[in-house]
Amino acid sequence: MKPARRRALRRLAALPVCVGLAPLARRAGAATPGCRPWAAWDDFARHFIDAGGRVVEFADARQRTVSEAQGYAMFFALVANQRELFQRLLRWTEDNLAGGDLTQRLPAWHWGRRDDGSWGIVDDNAASDADLWIAYALGEAARLWGVRHYATMARLLAERVLREATADLPGLGPTLLPGPRGFALAPARWRLNPSYLAPMQLRWLATQFGGRWAAVHEAALKLLRDSAPHGLAPDWAVYDGGARRLERREPLGSYDAIRVYLWLGLSATAGADPALEALLAHCAPMAAATEASGAPPARVDALDGSFSGVGSPGFSAALLPFLQALGRPDALRRQLLRVQGIVPPADAYYERVLTLFGLGAHEGRFAFDADGRLVPGWAACVPSPPSRGARL
Repeated sequence: MKPARRRALRRLAALPVCVGLAPLARRAGAATPGCRPWAAWDDFARHFIDAGGRVVEFADARQRTVSEAQGYAMFFALVANQRELFQRLLRWTEDNLAGGDLTQRLPAWHWGRRDDGSWGIVDDNAASDADLWIAYALGEAARLWGVRHYATMARLLAERVLREATADLPGLGPTLLPGPRGFALAPARWRLNPSYLAPMQLRWLATQFGGRWAAVHEAALKLLRDSAPHGLAPDWAVYDGGARRLERREPLGSYDAIRVYLWLGLSATAGADPALEALLAHCAPMAAATEASGAPPARVDALDGSFSGVGSPGFSAALLPFLQALGRPDALRRQLLRVQGIVPPADAYYERVLTLFGLGAHEGRFAFDADGRLVPGWAACVPSPPSRGARL
């Protein structure tokens, strides 16, 4: 992209705020929390985001940045109505992970200190969950803030994910792969990650762009169910296209899989959806395991339904929307007290991300409507001018 064009496009980010969700936010009960400062997010941003807009994992020896962190941070900046920070995060992501143009390539998933001591991209493969969080944040920022350039970027990025990081799995249909390379293990065998499938996000993609995304959404719901025969999600799964079924070889569910319940809980807040409600009920054994132990298990076996260990407070935070959606008030209260009673270590990036998602939703700072659109608490805090929101 030519420098003059990039400067012009970036100036579009300074357009006035466009807010049209105040009534919906009030119905979601998010008005009061959304009008107050979000101390947990502000503390995260101070600790993990540098002046250039890079999210740094200081606990990692390479002080790495992953595309997932950039996508999550963009989402939280939108939830907090912090436009300048959002733009800095986007600019760093585009300049350093996508060769200067997110509309032309998927962002590399890993940037940091290389073995020779230099800094830059360590692995240029993409992570599809990160790519979709970036596309989602851009698309919703376009709608909420009225920045048309963001809408264009969201659409082109989503189209590229569809072309480069999905595959037609026999018996399952168009399926999101974890990345463009390395997940087709052999002819008719693929390695998949259920935690990359956020139903509210895929619903949004299907609503906005239709076509193949609707089929990806449908396949995702089936995969989430079939990969958890006892209602306990694995971190990874292998799909055998010849047999048209999941192979039972990777039963462990832990740090990746905890997000399956988080996304289900966040998706279920939008209202009745029979397929989603059935999936939520299918995964209720995680709630039962949490009630039995007083905390989420650290590890589950998706094949035999067993569980062991004590999960971190971040796991408890991730389950808050899930327990709320299932109508488990006692379990919800107990996990909330656990989250509030134990402060994650200052450099615990992933723990703090899980807490921002789970506790932020519980506090009403954001929600999702039936089409997967973001309902930020701040939408109820300012008058709503006539909408000039960007169309996707």
